[in-house]
Amino acid sequence: MAAQQPVRVDRRRSALVVVDMQPDFMEGGALATVGGSEIVPAVAELMASGRFGQIAATQDWHPPGHISFASSHSGREPFEVIELYGHDQVLWPDHCVQGSAGAELHRDLPWEQAAVIVRKGEEPAVDSYSGFRNNFDADGERPPTGLGGYLRERGVETVFLCGLARDYCVKWTAEDAAAAAFETVFLWDLTRPVDPSGDDSVREALAAAGVRVTDSDALA
Repeated sequence: MAAQQPVRVDRRRSALVVVDMQPDFMEGGALATVGGSEIVPAVAELMASGRFGQIAATQDWHPPGHISFASSHSGREPFEVIELYGHDQVLWPDHCVQGSAGAELHRDLPWEQAAVIVRKGEEPAVDSYSGFRNNFDADGERPPTGLGGYLRERGVETVFLCGLARDYCVKWTAEDAAAAAFETVFLWDLTRPVDPSGDDSVREALAAAGVRVTDSDALA
């Protein structure tokens, strides 16, 4: 990425949202991103830096037999796409199953710095990528997780995002943050994708949503 313009962090009005930093999304995990563990030291440093007045985290937390698992659909394979409630649904390998080692928050991150941890994907019949809203349900709704209200009541106006996976959960969280009228900054170097070939389309989608994409070394 080319040199970035400095991004000012107003500590009182800014939150860092750390998305799904869990072993199942890292090398050797059930749904590994490309190089997911590489960002752990830098994310840890940023969480501990004191730059943000609020730190929130999300945790993928699926019950066994979740509707997004390919194993829950006879004859289907991981990464096939089906229609669910009128929308595309990727079928995933079983991952981040409640209570499993792969669903734990990564042990090398300073979770004591996080004021709130939002678990998502708990509803057996609804998937959830975004930290702000679930995916579409049978009623055609995307119910909120409560994270937006939590941050707003604490005076947060700007949300900075990092974590996994760049092309799904971090992207959807950023888009929903922008839609909720937060100024939204996507820390590209502190994310990793499931599919790197989609990076250009991720950038385009973020730009269309009004999300600022930068690197962590641009934070002033």
